Amino acid sequence: MWSGDELDLDAYLARIGYDVDRDGELAIDLRTLTALHRAHVRSIPFENLDVALGRKVPLDLKTLQGKLVERRRGGYCYEQNSLFAAVLERIGFPVAARGARNRSRGTALTPVTHALLVVTVDGGQWLADVGFGWQGPLEPVPLRDGARVEQGGWTFGVDVEDEGIHVLRSLRPQGWTDLYAFAPQSLYPGDFTVMNHYSSSHPLSRFIGQVVAQRPGADVRRALLRDTLSTVRTDGTAEERKVTAGELAGLLETDFGIELDDEERAGLERLHPTGA
Repeated sequence: MWSGDELDLDAYLARIGYDVDRDGELAIDLRTLTALHRAHVRSIPFENLDVALGRKVPLDLKTLQGKLVERRRGGYCYEQNSLFAAVLERIGFPVAARGARNRSRGTALTPVTHALLVVTVDGGQWLADVGFGWQGPLEPVPLRDGARVEQGGWTFGVDVEDEGIHVLRSLRPQGWTDLYAFAPQSLYPGDFTVMNHYSSSHPLSRFIGQVVAQRPGADVRRALLRDTLSTVRTDGTAEERKVTAGELAGLLETDFGIELDDEERAGLERLHPTGA
C-alpha cells in the first residue's frame, strides 16, 4: 500500500538519528513506534517551501526519500506521513490513513485537508502523526475516547464526538484546544494525492505564496509564517519577532534544520513581504 518494500530503511534511520545498537532492535511494538515517531519529528521539519516556490509536490516514495532523507529537507503532512507509513509498513506495523479537518484556527468549518495515520499495536489503535507541525504530538496518542497523555511537558487528548468523529486536543494554559477532527474512515495514497493537489495549488490554500516552517521541539516549539517567527514553551510563554529577508534562509537552516541550495535561498528571499 505505502511502497514500504522500496524504502531504504538504513538511510531513513540515519536521517532521524535512530541507532539500533543504542535505541533497540526494530520490532512491531509500542516502544519501536514511539521511538521512531519521536525521532522523526525531532529530525525532519514541517515545511512548505516547494509549494511556496511554485514547484510540484510528488508523493511517490522515491521522491520523498530523495527530498526528506537524502537532501535533508522537510515537508508537509502528505509527504511526512506518506514516508512514515512506508517505514511502518516495512517494519510490519498495520497502518491506515485518515483525513482530518483542522480546528486549530478557530470555529470555521474547514475542508478535510490534513493527513494522519492510525497504527495498530497489540490490538489497540494509536494516532501517529509526524506531519502536523509545531502543534502536533511528539509521540503516538492512544486512539480511545478520553485518552490523555503527557509528552515532555505537552499534553494531548482524544475525545469522540457524534458519528464516531475523533478529535485530537491539546492542553494549553487557557484550557483544552481542538487541533483536528477525523472520521474512522480509511484513506489511501490516491486520496493523499487529491488532498495534496488542493493544498499545493488551490488559491485558497494557506500554503500558497508564503513560507511556512514549523518544528515541534520537546522544550520549545517554533513556527515561521511569512516573516513572523513564533516561539512557544512548555510553561505557556510565547514570543514573536519579525524576520528580515536577509536572515530568512539562515534562520530556516539553523532553527529548522532545512538545507537549502542557492536557487531556493534566492527564491525564498523574493517571497519575503519586503522582497529580496
